[in-house]
Amino acid sequence: MEVADGVDSQSKIQQRRMRRVGLLYDERMCKHSTPDGGPHPENPDRIKVIWNKLQAAAIPQRCVILGAKEAEDKHILSVHSKNHVNLIKNISSKQFDSRRNRVASKFNSIYFNEGSSEAAYLAAGSAIEPELGINKILIVDWDVHHGNGTQKMFWKDPRVLFFSVHRHEFGSFYPATDDGFYTMIGEGPGAGYNINVPWENGRCGDADYFAVWDHILVPVAKEFNPDLIIVSAGFDAAAGDPLGGCRVTPYGYAVMLKKLMDFAHGKIVLALEGGYNLESVANSVLACVEVLLEDDPIHGSSEAYPFESTWSVIQAVRQKLSSFWPSLADELPEKLTNKKAPPAAYILTSSSDSEEEDYEAPNAISKHLEEVLQDVIEPLSKLKINESIQDHAASNSNTWRSELSKVDVWYATFGSNLWLKRFLCYVEGGQVEGMKKPYLGSGDKTPPKEIMWKTFPHRLFFGREFSHTWGPGGVAFLNPKSNIQDKTYMCLYRITLEQFNDVLVQENVASFATSSPLFDLAALNSVTSEEPHSLQVHTELKRCWYGNVVYLGKESNIPILTMTCTQSDMEGFKSGELALCAPAKNYANSIVRGLVEGKQLSQEAAMSYIQEASTKPL
Repeated sequence: MEVADGVDSQSKIQQRRMRRVGLLYDERMCKHSTPDGGPHPENPDRIKVIWNKLQAAAIPQRCVILGAKEAEDKHILSVHSKNHVNLIKNISSKQFDSRRNRVASKFNSIYFNEGSSEAAYLAAGSAIEPELGINKILIVDWDVHHGNGTQKMFWKDPRVLFFSVHRHEFGSFYPATDDGFYTMIGEGPGAGYNINVPWENGRCGDADYFAVWDHILVPVAKEFNPDLIIVSAGFDAAAGDPLGGCRVTPYGYAVMLKKLMDFAHGKIVLALEGGYNLESVANSVLACVEVLLEDDPIHGSSEAYPFESTWSVIQAVRQKLSSFWPSLADELPEKLTNKKAPPAAYILTSSSDSEEEDYEAPNAISKHLEEVLQDVIEPLSKLKINESIQDHAASNSNTWRSELSKVDVWYATFGSNLWLKRFLCYVEGGQVEGMKKPYLGSGDKTPPKEIMWKTFPHRLFFGREFSHTWGPGGVAFLNPKSNIQDKTYMCLYRITLEQFNDVLVQENVASFATSSPLFDLAALNSVTSEEPHSLQVHTELKRCWYGNVVYLGKESNIPILTMTCTQSDMEGFKSGELALCAPAKNYANSIVRGLVEGKQLSQEAAMSYIQEASTKPL
């Protein structure tokens, strides 16, 4: 779905009279769908529902309907490798029938079918028009995920100013790299022409985006003076999106687009990217097209203020780029930055060792996510002046936290958490040497009441090939089933069940609204009902790495719990479906330090212990 707008006249009256908006929609792009017809966030219904919404509003009759055309290889090769082009060109051919799913399985959330090649070529070709006489292009990426591919394409190119605002959370949010941090500003002649605004948390809405537009994007756009603006128009930051977790309204998108229309004589191209709540994406696109078509005032309002973290990020970006863009050099006045939203509901953010997002089918949001949307990312228009959604969610959170703070458990660790300083990152927050990202910590930052060491008859091994906390290399897992022939050293921390929940969250997911616990008293009673016993907790962790809580017995009548992979994942490791991989140096060092400082093994013996665990067959 492409939307293009062009205006040549300076007069507002003439603008309205001469404004031309082109729409491009082609049914052939809908051929790219899941091979088995199963649910997936990326599906043809996304563009179908948008087109139906525009038709219902009689929008196409007021626009120029453009025809789709397939891209030429020479244009795609300017930014992609020949191997990549050949793969996409041939992936739908008969010769790939037996290999198609296997190739797709190597990538995150990718599928191919018999229509993928044609759809990809049409989508790329529809966005290409080389003979425009354009010298300077501003690319605005408001998709909730960082535009890492676009950034790499124009990293050294001063003709293209790339601007991306996205959830980042210190690199833990998908695509989970450091590329989206505000320090990534371009290189060589392109230095200063790459601008990242990385949200430190989800739930950002209209007020946060408006603040970024007014205090970063608009001032820079005035200096850059682009000939054309391309919007990477993902709508997965919209309120109600099951993956984005933000809360931008159609009014918010309309305002952002309206501000951009003051540049490049109104020459703007919107290219659809993300957006997985069908209603939200359709309403947001309609709002944007109506802005392009008319110069009437935009109806709506936002009385909320940006988050405090939003102002912090804005100021950091301005300071980093002030030497390139003089308009960013001045400090923002305190009377402005003091206008901020109340403290948000406690939401844990982490550098999860899980590598996948927990995708839900479009318009089939899980019960938990429905609660999140109800309590956390409700549209701004429903906020009352004296009552915030964050306060409501926080009160719900306080109930279970108070209850679980009265119950102690032993958390038995076997990986990097053997090192006390590393484990305290989960409790007090922060990071230690070798970790790529900081952790937020627990709601209760009280250190463990006691620490002790024990060995257990379970198999330690290392699996997976990469973690967002440590980088390339495997991480530690424990076979949920015991075997008298196995022996694993474990450091036990006496913490509250509330803290155990917070550790469980940080071990598994990038963000999770803590309006309810993952592992409550009922789960504790269940898992301790027989010995040993394990319990896979909460459907939201079904694809995460450490979503299986294992009961190891009692010490001083206090339950001993650990968290590891599920039994089904264990079978995957044994069969080769899931990779076994030796740990990275920094990760291994953290385990060695834990064993040595805990007076369990010497340096040499600890290294031998890890070596055996990573090489011995399962």
